[in-house]
Amino acid sequence: MTDAVPLFRMEGISKRYGGVSALESASLTIQAGRIHAILGENGAGKSTLIKIMSGVVQPDEGKLQFEGRDVRFPGPAAAKQAGIVCIFQELSLVPDLSVADNIFLADAPNRLGLIDRRKQRRLAEEWLARAGAEDIHPLAPVKDLPLSRRQMVEIAKALAARPRILILDEATSALTAADVTKIVDVLKRLRSEGLALLYISHRMQEIEELADDCTVFRNGRNIATFQAGTKSHNEVIEMMIGREYSHVFPPKPPQAPAGAPLLEVRHLSWTDRLKDISLSVRPGEVVGLGGLDGQGQRELLLAMFGVLRGLSGEILIEGKPVSIGSPSAAKQPEIGMALIPEDRKTEGLMLPMSVRDNLSFASLNRISRGGLIDQAAERQAIADMVKLLAIKTAGVDLPVGALSGGNQQKVVIAKWLMNSPRIILLNDPTRGIDVGTKQEIYQLLRDLAAKGAAIVLYSTDYDELIGCCDRVLVLYEGAVRRELVGDAITESALIGSALNITSETGEAGVKPAVTA
Repeated sequence: MTDAVPLFRMEGISKRYGGVSALESASLTIQAGRIHAILGENGAGKSTLIKIMSGVVQPDEGKLQFEGRDVRFPGPAAAKQAGIVCIFQELSLVPDLSVADNIFLADAPNRLGLIDRRKQRRLAEEWLARAGAEDIHPLAPVKDLPLSRRQMVEIAKALAARPRILILDEATSALTAADVTKIVDVLKRLRSEGLALLYISHRMQEIEELADDCTVFRNGRNIATFQAGTKSHNEVIEMMIGREYSHVFPPKPPQAPAGAPLLEVRHLSWTDRLKDISLSVRPGEVVGLGGLDGQGQRELLLAMFGVLRGLSGEILIEGKPVSIGSPSAAKQPEIGMALIPEDRKTEGLMLPMSVRDNLSFASLNRISRGGLIDQAAERQAIADMVKLLAIKTAGVDLPVGALSGGNQQKVVIAKWLMNSPRIILLNDPTRGIDVGTKQEIYQLLRDLAAKGAAIVLYSTDYDELIGCCDRVLVLYEGAVRRELVGDAITESALIGSALNITSETGEAGVKPAVTA
């Protein structure tokens, strides 16, 4: 650690929300020209810390110093004026505006009192290129971009503000592997140019590659600060969770589930995104969807859940063809399907509403009598879910948006479990949550499978597919190209299959595309 006057320092920072302490006497020191990683479980205080740094909330106690001078930011504009820019996990883009309009939303170039559209487009191209996203057209509407590309626009927007301290809160959680590689190069370049970077991520491999310094937070307190590389992964994780770290993934059953499939898909196609897909899932089986991001995995989940229109092919439940015309039809008891969506903030939760309302929303028909909610049944069902998933909340009447990201994700899962589904579709369910919560979710999936649920899991994390799945179907350009079974589910096989270069023969457990 350098002895130079730190660019930014926080000392004795405390913040409470009612009776809940989000930060307690927390301290942090940030140097220019270094990448400082903040580690900790969801609910450890990381988000509150960066909201205080960026002027979103005010501390109850403690002081902030910028270049040795005491400062206080009454709002985000004041922090941005000082050079502190934050890329939050929840995107701040306006979907109906163009990429260029979003990048310069607060500071558009003007000429004679009007926005200089030509200059704005040129500057947007420059900042997109600087963010490693030169393939994104500056005039494209943001709403037409997939989540990973919107995240790249958010990064370009932050760079356009010319920060001195750039805070990245799970900024790579929605990115493809190729985009992560680009962003790593961008961040290393910014560090060499003297920027201070505060980096929050649950991806340990990124921390290992990028960070100079690390600070671990737990229960609102900073536990330790150390140079990156001086602690093992297990030591870091044990500091984060406050207990001895055990293996992340629960053991798989010794024998693959037998019997007839609960869910079958035959020759499913949709526009140019899904091409003649066939698959089957038995009760008790966890089937993974692999491949590079954007190869049709999300569309396949949406198709099975009745969201997409204009499908060809058929879906069978217990061997019988069914018509799933809507999510409402998918969740009916005769089908019993649930979808855990990709983006919990916009697709899975109603953030201003209470934990109670979010939990009960998908199962109102089950807890209602004569058109009225049976409040006793609702209370019992909610209490059971809070206990089952160990949801940490000061009360079920608290707005769900006040919970940590990991606990919000638990609410999304619990909401659908209240419907007692027998087929569970999951779209990257552990994106942006901590290792402790991930461990709980992995165990929950295995427990649900043991009780007879058929589970389809799409994940961008190879370790997750290897550790959780009995089989993995690898998609490439909208089609299933490989099926990996048992011990053949390895990182090299997943990567080779994702690039469509794995040999179809000579490798145990690797099969060509499945057909029904």
